[in-house]
Order: sequence, then structure tokens, then C-alpha cells
Amino acid sequence: MKILHVVGARPNFMKVAPVLHALSQYDTVRQIIVHTGQHYDVNMSDIFFQQLGIPAPDVNLEIGSASHAQQTAQIMARFEPVVLEQKPDMVLVYGDVNSTVAATLVCAKLLIPVAHVEAGLRSGDRTMPEEINRLVTDQLADLLFTPSGDGDQNLLREGIAAEKIHCVGNVMIDTLVRLQPAVADSAVLDELHLVPGGYAVLTLHRPSNVDDDRVLGALLGAILALAERLPIVFPVHPRTRHRLERLGLGLPPEGLRLIDPLGYLDFQRLTSQARIVLTDSGGIQEETSYLGIPCLTLRTNTERPVTVAMGTNMLVGNDLDRLRTRFHAILDGDDSWDQRPPGGIPLWDGHAAERIANILCKTKFVGT
Repeated sequence: MKILHVVGARPNFMKVAPVLHALSQYDTVRQIIVHTGQHYDVNMSDIFFQQLGIPAPDVNLEIGSASHAQQTAQIMARFEPVVLEQKPDMVLVYGDVNSTVAATLVCAKLLIPVAHVEAGLRSGDRTMPEEINRLVTDQLADLLFTPSGDGDQNLLREGIAAEKIHCVGNVMIDTLVRLQPAVADSAVLDELHLVPGGYAVLTLHRPSNVDDDRVLGALLGAILALAERLPIVFPVHPRTRHRLERLGLGLPPEGLRLIDPLGYLDFQRLTSQARIVLTDSGGIQEETSYLGIPCLTLRTNTERPVTVAMGTNMLVGNDLDRLRTRFHAILDGDDSWDQRPPGGIPLWDGHAAERIANILCKTKFVGT
């Protein structure tokens, strides 16, 4: 049995790591890793492979940055010969990046079975490229592994056959659980002279927040005001840093602290000890909900509504008054943000990848 994993961007790496480990327990399974190179600098890729314990990729397509259409097309063109050569029994794709939909399209036309890890997530916003990737991937995949029950309902509503759908839990949480001891050993707080609970964390990367100078300027103006009450640490993607410099915010006032992107362990340590997290990232909504950290999401929608209904996430969108109100309310002791049920979100228990491996090794696609 040969299973081929396709990864290309940082969120994929946290998802593939536990699945690789779980499948390694089956001596009949051979695994191949294809890295498309969608994220290609050291902080975006290599350090994550090292810290997550992922073997070096067997194939690197070295695609690099490009427009969505160009990147997707280049991945398809370079991935097809790999599939023809390797002849996998199953291809696993992860999340909602361009690498995911490109690999799925190639496999669908070559009649190679595809399993989608983190299937069924929907924001309802088709202006987001990721939403298009999710919709296309899920229509073509043969097995769909969802992280929560709302994903199952989305897929059933879209006409996906029930027998293809498996609610297994959240593989991102598997990685978080497994690496908690290593996260606790991170010295990043000492290096940044921070104390637990004495700061907030900010991440921004979505085009809706960073590509329009007027939107970004207004948002950062509100955040600078919040930083007067609680210091805010901002690991900045190089692309976002360039835009900040254009706005004259390369060296913001004390309170908002710009730092370089962090590796997985340091970033998890930073967020796990924060008083509040401000973000437009999907994965961070999940991680903060598991950890019990209040999260203010700078988006009008989320493909992870379970983090609002059963987690610690609140959508504030582009409503800067709501952002200010919720930020100060949390600091003043309001705990209404915590919607976690006893025992946490169902199946977010660190064993999602084991369920995936068990299902894969019992399917008609890869035998027993």
C-alpha cells in the first residue's frame, strides 16, 4: 500500500505530522511526502518540518509564490508526473490551500483516490480563494475527514454521499497535544521579556485585512490604541511588513511590538500564555479554543463556527467599536467568551489521526 501526502503551506505541516505518525504504525503502509513549495522560505517551511518531526519530503516541486491561477496550474503540471511515476493507492490532501485543490484535480482525472483531511469547513464567503478550494476539493474527494459535526452537515447539504464522510476530530489539536512538553520548554517569553498573561498576540495575513491600505491603516490605528492598555506582540509575515512600511508603520509606537515570524514551538508558547489573541487565522481560532484563550477574530465570517459555538472565539469583523469593546471587556473580567462544554469540543482529544489511519487501512482503496 502506498499513500502519498501532499503539503505546501504551513497549516498543512501541523496537519500531516500526526497522520504520518499514525500511519507509520501499520507495517503494510508505505508513505511518500510531496512538498509543493507553496511556502518556501525557512521560517515558513523548513523549521516546521524540523520541529514537527516530519521526514524530509521525498519530492519538492519548488513552486514558490505566484498568483492563485499560476500557482495552481504549476502545481498541477509538476504534480501529475509524480503521481504517474509513484502510482499511489491513495493521495491525502490537507486543508484549503492551492496545493490541496491542485493535487485533487490531478488525481480526479487520473482516477487516483483522494482523501481530504479537514473536509467540510465552510465560511459561506466565495470571495475567499480558500472557500473555492474547499468546495472543489470536497466534491472530488473519495474520503472526507471532518473535524466537527458542522462539517458533516455542510457536506451532506452539498450532496456528498454519507458513506464518504467520517467525523474524526481535529488533527491540528493532535499536534498541539503531542508537542505540549516541547512548547513548555520554549524560551521565547524570556527572549522577548514577556510575562504570562501580560500581553496580547496579533496575527494578520488575509488579503481582506492587509491588501487595502485604508482598511489596514484603520485596523492598525484601533490596535495601537488597544496596545496602550496591554502590550501587543505581532509576528509579521514579510508581505505584511512591506505594507506596514508603506503606511509608515515600520517602527510603530511602543506597545505594538513587531517581531519576525516564529517557528511552531515558539509561536505556540507565545499564544498559550497570552491574555488575548487577535487574529484572522483559521487555525489559531481552533488552537485558542482548545487552550481556553480568548480570541477576537478580525473577520466577518469563519469556516470554523464550532470555535464560536463551543470555543473561545468571537467574530468582530471590521467593526472596530466591537473590537475595542470586547478587548476591554475581557481585560475587565468578562468571561462570556468561554463557550467550551465540559470535556471540550467533541473529538478534539489528540487522537484524530489515529482514527484517520484506522479508516484508511480498512477502505477498499488501500486494502487491509
